[in-house]
Amino acid sequence: MPRALPALPAHAVSSRSRLPLRVALWLLDSPRFGHAPSVKRFAGRLLKQPARQGVVVAQSRLGQLLCRDCGNTRDRRIGFELLRQAARAGDRRAQLELGRFCSQPRNHEPQQARHWLELAAAQGSQEATRLLTHL
Repeated sequence: MPRALPALPAHAVSSRSRLPLRVALWLLDSPRFGHAPSVKRFAGRLLKQPARQGVVVAQSRLGQLLCRDCGNTRDRRIGFELLRQAARAGDRRAQLELGRFCSQPRNHEPQQARHWLELAAAQGSQEATRLLTHL
């Protein structure tokens, strides 16, 4: 009969679950590693569980990866939904990315683009302010 694992204190569980998130963010932000497709795949796997748990930063970064780097329509749709969840939670990076995504010719949703870019600009995003002038 298998033995049950001992219960971990709450602070141990939270710090343990943050490690994959921190490693993934470090890899993606690293100028040396961040552009390699294999690193992006690995970081995406590390971000998946925290994103499912509702960690806004993980939702934002995984959503960006799926929207930008996947040729698969299903993955892009999942990425868009993750970005939307993070943007609704107030993540400036997700709001900016959604604004860019909605303003692209293939999506062409100018009202949605304006909405997300205005939210990002209100949080201090210079890029969002610049994009708003072009809408």
